[in-house]
Amino acid sequence: MEALQAGFGLVFQPYVLVVIVLSAVYGLFVGAIPGLTATMATALLVPVTFFMPPVPAVAAIVTATAMAIFSGDIPAALLRMPGTPASAAYADEAYKLTKSGRPELALGAGLVFSVLGGIFGVIVLALAAPALAEIALKFSSFEYFWLVMLGFTCAVFISGADKVKGCVSLLLGLLVACVGLENPAAAPRWTFGNAELAGGIPLIPLMIGMFAFSEVLRYAVLLAKPVMAVDRPLANVFAEQWALVKRYPKQLLRGSALGTAVGALPGAGADIAAWMSYAISKRFSKEPHKFGTGHVEGIVESGAANNSALGGAWIPALVFGIPGDSITAIAIGVLYMKNMNPGPTLFVHNPQNIYAVFIVFLLAQLLMLPLGWMAIKAAKQVLRIPAAVLMPLILLFCIVGSFAINNSLFGVGVMAVAGIVAFFMERWGFPVAPTILGVVLGTMLEEHFFSSLVKADGNFLAFFERPIAGALGALVLVVWLSPLLARGLARLRHHS
Repeated sequence: MEALQAGFGLVFQPYVLVVIVLSAVYGLFVGAIPGLTATMATALLVPVTFFMPPVPAVAAIVTATAMAIFSGDIPAALLRMPGTPASAAYADEAYKLTKSGRPELALGAGLVFSVLGGIFGVIVLALAAPALAEIALKFSSFEYFWLVMLGFTCAVFISGADKVKGCVSLLLGLLVACVGLENPAAAPRWTFGNAELAGGIPLIPLMIGMFAFSEVLRYAVLLAKPVMAVDRPLANVFAEQWALVKRYPKQLLRGSALGTAVGALPGAGADIAAWMSYAISKRFSKEPHKFGTGHVEGIVESGAANNSALGGAWIPALVFGIPGDSITAIAIGVLYMKNMNPGPTLFVHNPQNIYAVFIVFLLAQLLMLPLGWMAIKAAKQVLRIPAAVLMPLILLFCIVGSFAINNSLFGVGVMAVAGIVAFFMERWGFPVAPTILGVVLGTMLEEHFFSSLVKADGNFLAFFERPIAGALGALVLVVWLSPLLARGLARLRHHS
């Protein structure tokens, strides 16, 4: 109870509350600009957090992310251009609702059900994370090795239709993680005699490049300006929302639960949660024929899923130091900078900081209602900002942020190269998120693998001898072999 009171004391200070409000406005603005993702909003915010204490730094990231993921719904409904990938799942549905003369219903559903889903995710985070942390205190290097392997496996299996491209993307991240001295022998590896590379590829410039600079490059080839679907002023967006809550309670609960569960999978996040939730909504709907014509049911379920995934993604990030998505990968970097090293010991030594994170999550969701309503009202003006003005500003932030990490042009170079690589990766259908996961977890994988080998005296069977390690190892092998098993079963059915 004392830790909870201390958590409230850390959050409810004028400085922290101002940071939360400013971060919320920033997140709403970035999310509402088509193509500027929530991950990009987070990456650009990191240099600002250098000058903040731990709690406001994490609060800025949490708030900006939650707002950006919601506000991506605004251009999706008005322009058929999703502001973030999470909003792309139901962009067509929202746009068709707008074109049929009901923009308030589409935008209101996106706002209200994002808030409700987000609150569900926060509750699960607050209940599940401390319980998991107690179990995690019993973990050794064997368990952590299998947990990292499970994270990599999930990232590949949920990286879209082409698993090979997901695997290649992950291997690229592992290759980047090999650079530097952070290996068991502390020998220079892939440094090519460059002193800057001895410390490894810096994570923050890499992320700014892959998520922000790549978007600037992508915008450089976009010339057409879309036309807004509604010209009249928007009426009350909350008018029909209570009726939707009463009509679709099952969809709200299902979307929230699925979003939290998918968010907790390493490498997944809100984007995949929204797409999966929309597909499930259509599959189990009583009116599946209405989907794609401007039906609000899909928006209800997917909107709940994309924000509940935020809370879910922080569960493995806080408990094990394994990012649930690319946003929590950035957040983990910030936690390390602020000496709030993620892992089960954080819950033992600094419980007040953990409670402060939970309170910030809840506060961000509650703030979303009034600020989201204001963002919807101001949407027309925000969406008219020309890309020719916005993109040079974002490029400036990318350069300043990358330089500020070590006060070195090396960071700017890393940002530029990473942005060009990410641009071509996405153009050729390679997902970027597994690369980031590979970079973040590569060092952890190597460390736990060699520690376990030393403990086991080279005996690989020791990786399965401890109960939790054995269960995790078996789960990884089952996931690996599942495509082969599915193919074998399909052949048996075909022959029978």
